[in-house]
Amino acid sequence: MKKIAQRDRIVSMMTLVSGICTAFCGIAAAQSFPVKPLRIIVPFPPGGTADVVVRSLAQPLGAALGQTVIVDNRPGANTVIATELVARAPADGHTLLITGFPFVANAIQRRNLPYDTLKDFTAVARVESSPWMVAVHPSLPVKSVVEMIALARARPGQLTYASNPLGSGAHMIGEMMKVSGKVSILDVPYQGEVPAMVAVMGGQADMLIAHIQPLLPQMQAHKLRVLAVTSRHRIERFKDIPTLAESGMPGFELSGTQGVTAPAATPAAVINRLSSEILRAAALPAVRESMVRQALIPAPMGAAEYGAHIVAELQNMQKLVREAQIKFE
Repeated sequence: MKKIAQRDRIVSMMTLVSGICTAFCGIAAAQSFPVKPLRIIVPFPPGGTADVVVRSLAQPLGAALGQTVIVDNRPGANTVIATELVARAPADGHTLLITGFPFVANAIQRRNLPYDTLKDFTAVARVESSPWMVAVHPSLPVKSVVEMIALARARPGQLTYASNPLGSGAHMIGEMMKVSGKVSILDVPYQGEVPAMVAVMGGQADMLIAHIQPLLPQMQAHKLRVLAVTSRHRIERFKDIPTLAESGMPGFELSGTQGVTAPAATPAAVINRLSSEILRAAALPAVRESMVRQALIPAPMGAAEYGAHIVAELQNMQKLVREAQIKFE
């Protein structure tokens, strides 16, 4: 018995020492971090929303951390190439990933991903959200989502909505609207938002679900009528456009988002410092005004909150896929 008790004391002491070492290592890592330039991997081509937002953050973030921040665009495979790159990077806080809608969507839609979305990453911060808009051709006799749903019920299976390919944000929103409104609307997929917009303007589809940026010129020229936005709150720049939740679909919300994640084993102290500096940079007037000009919604979240948001978004999308009986290859 004495040997067992002695062994247990030794194990407990070793565990305590290990914990103390881990804590001190984390503190030391935070104190010395960063020791080289940071690289933020953007899984989209240059010039897009994510790229513009990250580049507006890079200079003030680098100044705060005392290191250069390099923006590295790695598009391809619906963000999988860039995401795998960061999953395999050293977990020291020097390589970060910009995450958006595909980060969660790929976890549901694609089999055999070369990484685990929840286990291989840790959340750092969320910066903004970018909702979609629901628009129709001006000739469609509806001026609100309520009227559109009523028309869809009167013409079951006859109305169409133009979206991006299967599993895109626009496609998922269309399916959510069908489930929420209990209507039958035909999805017509296009290879991108611009072709979908052209189709609606040309009368090949009745309704469009797309991000705000490509719609702006057509909205201003009255070539498309916007009925609602998909965010929880109205957009600051377009306060006269209601949300879907205000338009007869209570609780409806789905927005694209721009956040930052890091490899899962990155020390907590490093994550906390990165999170606070990123949020501080995002709150600068010039950065915030840049977001608002692009019709984005500044939506800051710290590491814990953003991590919980990713999990909740994944669960909500899994529920939608079941309810709408969406099948992916």
